[in-house]
Amino acid sequence: MTTPILSVRNAVKRYGQVHALDHVDLDVADGEFLTLLGPSGSGKTTLLSAIAGFIRPDEGSIHLRDREITAAPPEQRDFGMVFQGYALFPTMTVRDNVAFPLKVRRRPAAEIAARVTECLALVQMEQYADRMPQQLSGGQQQRVALARALSFKPQVLLLDEPLSALDKKLRADLQWELKALHDQLGVTFIYVTHDQDEALSMSDRIVILRDGKIQQQGAPGELYNRPRTAFVADFLGKSNFIDVSVSSEADGVFHCQAKGAQFEVDAKGASASQVSRVALRPERLRLAEPGQEFLPATVKQVSYLGERCQVIVTHDQLGELLVSCPTWKTGINPRAGLPVSIGWDRDACVPLTND
Repeated sequence: MTTPILSVRNAVKRYGQVHALDHVDLDVADGEFLTLLGPSGSGKTTLLSAIAGFIRPDEGSIHLRDREITAAPPEQRDFGMVFQGYALFPTMTVRDNVAFPLKVRRRPAAEIAARVTECLALVQMEQYADRMPQQLSGGQQQRVALARALSFKPQVLLLDEPLSALDKKLRADLQWELKALHDQLGVTFIYVTHDQDEALSMSDRIVILRDGKIQQQGAPGELYNRPRTAFVADFLGKSNFIDVSVSSEADGVFHCQAKGAQFEVDAKGASASQVSRVALRPERLRLAEPGQEFLPATVKQVSYLGERCQVIVTHDQLGELLVSCPTWKTGINPRAGLPVSIGWDRDACVPLTND
């Protein structure tokens, strides 16, 4: 990473005996789309609030480029902020809502008018400039909130679960729009969500938090394909977990045993003595007619999802495993009670370390 635009160092925030932030270190690159992802209580909103200036860490520091801003109030940080609940002024028109940050900064009237028009065009809301917020849909209100946050050209835009109040289809559409807007403007985005699909689809980098600590961070594909712990593998997508013992290792391949079943696993840099569990993504399993793959199984349950089926199969030793397979020309029509076989490639499993 080049010189970061924002740095958090050893940040600690306590509420009684609870560590909302537990010695967090984080660098954010200029122009990056960074997502803070985690379950409720993981510390993601607390970290965003500390960056915004709404709370002050009990320990540690926050720097914007070369300037320490740990104790600076929010208005001196000059960050844009988009909230889950829109936070529009109900007595102001769309135009006046977007103009408000510029008026507070005493910008010239001509500059304000031009910038408001520009920002509303960015979010495709220029035709609604004279409407009141209550006359808009939820998605339209969020677009106005985004235009307002961008109006004064902030160095960093902070987004606190901005799409969580919207319905599924609108949320998916706005994900595309937000990512395209980020690519167009090049502004640094720090985005908080608990939605894994949102994080995977939009982010340059994802930071996964749990109990106030960073568990793992990296590009979406890196985290999804190479989770280090069961928590990360289970939180970012679905995984089957298989407890294994490594009987031998040769040429970077573990020979594993799991309750009588035997299979190979690529070591991926892991130590055989530290591996006792592997993660296996459902889409990496193959479902076939009996005898075509190396493990016999029986279909227990099928869930049809349109382009894919989620199939729960049972194996005598391994128990239940989740298989995700396409519904188009699969060669097999899974149904409850059907005998099948399952298999996977040796690079499909990911060795895990203890949480």
